[in-house]
Amino acid sequence: MDTARSTISNLFRGEPSTYTRFSLAEHMEGDSSQVEMKLSNSETESEVGNSMGDPRDPRIMKPKHSPKNICFMIVCTLLIFLIGFLLGYLSYRGRMQTKGQSCSNADSVPCGTAEELPSKDDSDTTLEATRPFLEWKQLKELLKDKFLVSSFESRFSDFSVSREAGSEGDQSLALTVYNEFKRFGLHSVWNDEHYVKLQSLGSTPNRVTLLASGTTEIIESPKGYLAYSAAGQATGKLVYANYGREEDFKMLKSMNIGVNGSVVIVRGGKICFAAKVANAQKVKAAAVLIYLDPADYANMPVDTDVFGHVHLGTGDPYTPGFPSFNHTQFPPAQSSGLPSIPAQTITTNSARRLLSKMTGQLAPSEWKGTLSPPYNLGNDDNVQVEVEVNNVVAEKMIHNVFGVIKGLTDPDHYVVIGAQRDSWGPGVAKSAVGTSLLVEMAKALSDLVVKDGYKPRRSIVFASWSAGDFGSVGATEWLEGYLSVLHLKAFAYINLDAAVLGSQTFKASASPMLYTLLGNTLKEVDSPLDSSKTLYQNVGGDSWEKQTIVPMTMDDASYAFQAFSGIPSVSFSFTNDGDTYPYFGTKEDNLSNLNARTGNRIDDIARAAANVAGQMVLRLTHDHQLSLDFDRYNGELYSFVFKINRFAKQLKKAGLTVKWLSSARGDFDRATETLKNNILNSDLNNAGICRAINERIMMVEYHFLSPYASPKDTPFRHIFYGSGPHTLMSLLENLNLVNNKTTNLDMDVLRNQLALATWTIQGAANALSGDIWDIDNEF
Repeated sequence: MDTARSTISNLFRGEPSTYTRFSLAEHMEGDSSQVEMKLSNSETESEVGNSMGDPRDPRIMKPKHSPKNICFMIVCTLLIFLIGFLLGYLSYRGRMQTKGQSCSNADSVPCGTAEELPSKDDSDTTLEATRPFLEWKQLKELLKDKFLVSSFESRFSDFSVSREAGSEGDQSLALTVYNEFKRFGLHSVWNDEHYVKLQSLGSTPNRVTLLASGTTEIIESPKGYLAYSAAGQATGKLVYANYGREEDFKMLKSMNIGVNGSVVIVRGGKICFAAKVANAQKVKAAAVLIYLDPADYANMPVDTDVFGHVHLGTGDPYTPGFPSFNHTQFPPAQSSGLPSIPAQTITTNSARRLLSKMTGQLAPSEWKGTLSPPYNLGNDDNVQVEVEVNNVVAEKMIHNVFGVIKGLTDPDHYVVIGAQRDSWGPGVAKSAVGTSLLVEMAKALSDLVVKDGYKPRRSIVFASWSAGDFGSVGATEWLEGYLSVLHLKAFAYINLDAAVLGSQTFKASASPMLYTLLGNTLKEVDSPLDSSKTLYQNVGGDSWEKQTIVPMTMDDASYAFQAFSGIPSVSFSFTNDGDTYPYFGTKEDNLSNLNARTGNRIDDIARAAANVAGQMVLRLTHDHQLSLDFDRYNGELYSFVFKINRFAKQLKKAGLTVKWLSSARGDFDRATETLKNNILNSDLNNAGICRAINERIMMVEYHFLSPYASPKDTPFRHIFYGSGPHTLMSLLENLNLVNNKTTNLDMDVLRNQLALATWTIQGAANALSGDIWDIDNEF
């Protein structure tokens, strides 16, 4: 510019009278930049006092407008433009040559490292300038080719080392993941430290003792344990309660089998360990023993030690609602999901010995497993069991490791891909598979950017979590730390844990907003066992949802994102028909057993899983409009209101109505239609318009979190997927009590539930509608 200015000065024999000054100010959050342009005149600024001088000043000349002068001005203007163009071109060409030479000659820094990833150009106002060079068909084929050269099985083997959360093995693997992210040239790599309270075996062993016919027999001193069990001793009559579900305890009550003060023995499966213990505590059991029955866990060695946790929640239960950063001091509190009774796992052999001692009524036929005892229900005063739990709680430091590929148009909007890293045993299916997929996906997607020229519109965050075996502790602490901003930035979470459990079929749990994206992805990915078919054809074609979608439960690693933070989430796995993976929480979760379940096709299944997750990520970062189907919640709301309407007459007698709830659902329906029309009539190439539309879509899931529940006291606030009295399921359960005349139903509670559900749905409709002056709200 100095050269250009000098040239112009020489041409006109004077200094230029004006200049343009640019001020680049980075946004406070670092997410974007703003360009401020100020125009000023040097003479005007320095001589403002004389600018309105005496009009008779001889220096002020009346301009001449002769044809000769006009032609001279036109020629000068064209000459200035031509000189500026030539100087700009030569400057640009020189920069490009210098960059090419430095990239080809650099020995220490490879071409396209994180430092060279392009950043957002804030002077541009349309998406057209950052349009990906790669078309969708080419992009997905490139991704598929990159996974073909990946050796997932070798990764599984490398990552299946001993790595209990907070241990040296966990820290070592965290460093490995960190270094891999750095090696791939991700734009930024970092880690978060958390100081969390984890429970493990103490110096005094846990013990299960049989007290029968005046004799004492130590059944087992287990090596396995259940984290967050209450410590202490409990003694009581032994009662068999099948899987420990609510309906199982109701069945015992109908058979006049008392559970109050007893030690309940239940088999694993159907529901998580924490739910079994919580259900037993509700009926005032003294303690819980959990074993693996061969009927549910075929081929499991009978002396297998079992590990797990019994916190009915996620995160550090001793800092509920608070992030465990930097030894921050919190008020004394603990999660309401912590049990107050001892709970312990026992081996199958020990369970056989206990069941053989039990008398009383014969269990229902559907309660019987395949152990040799007859499965009596017990409740015999002469057969009692003492359970002693001596687990200790200790504060441990854990690390979450992150890497990011920054988007070019909206870098502050991102999809998060995560996987658990820790495990009590080899944990191949539980965590080694997910960690391997995470690392290989980071490598493939960074290659697409660095080597193939892909320009994602939005950012991609890769996250390796610790303390997943203790109830998604690492992930939940991160969510708690950034709860106030994540719903404005993270628009989807893809969970990679347990993605490979078999080979025969495909199952997924997800937000309804991700159903359409998942279905379209299944159409693009080949079946790993038959490349002539797509996964979509393999799972039933048009009926894929019915065959594939299963409910999202609390032990799902994506549950905290969905129900706690209001971020649309998805988990998926390749598994076997009519079967659940039996080896979680045991040392049998090894590469040999997983290979057997996949028919020694583990690499093929892993590549298919990587393609499913990878193509969802690409679609979420490639398209102008976010691939989140906000219209799907209309069906969920319609189904709920339909169920509510069955109680309209009973509610009317109680002075209540479903009119306003139906109206809120209607407003949500109208809001979705309005947004769809806005999208059809909008120019999505305009960055501002497209961003505004996407931000409206991003708010839908978040606004299904009840604003009337505390994230500290009731963390899972989602009215569809959460847990507590604010949920639509709880409202339906109370409505079912309306017809039960023997039950004292508090109508004020029901009235509040109806009102709060109505206003939560109305809030979601308003958020989807856009600016408040555009809302056509007749509510």
